[in-house]
Amino acid sequence: MVKKQMEGAKVVQSEIRREIDRDEASRYDHRLHAVLLVTAGRSCSEVAQWFGEDASTVQRWLRRYRARGLDGLHDIERSGRPPSLDPNQWKRLEADLLKMPRYFGFGSHLWDGPTFAEHLRRCYGIDLGLRQCQRVFRQMADRSRRTQSVPLSTGS
Repeated sequence: MVKKQMEGAKVVQSEIRREIDRDEASRYDHRLHAVLLVTAGRSCSEVAQWFGEDASTVQRWLRRYRARGLDGLHDIERSGRPPSLDPNQWKRLEADLLKMPRYFGFGSHLWDGPTFAEHLRRCYGIDLGLRQCQRVFRQMADRSRRTQSVPLSTGS
């Protein structure tokens, strides 16, 4: 049997990987499908190769499933840097992004990384580097896109 390669497969894989990593529900579904395939008789190595994961990762998901059932496949709490914005600030910031930057005294009519960084400094007292601001900005844009269409630009 001849393997058929999809044109631009690496680009497609990268796009799908970003979608899986987008939020907790997507990562949960990814793990759920992997465990389903293993329980259907596929090897951890085979599933890992299909899913673009390391075999030890699929084995860890399987152990977590065996130990805690479906709950074991959810993201686990990790230590690390606390969020820069609390839930109320996050909601306010979402509302801010629905307005044009000019509303806040900026010269631009579209949000970009530098404008967003300055907005966070002025209105929330949060001083983040440009890359971190762009990451938060993209998270906000993803959340907004799920509820409605908003013209946003990452302005890299």
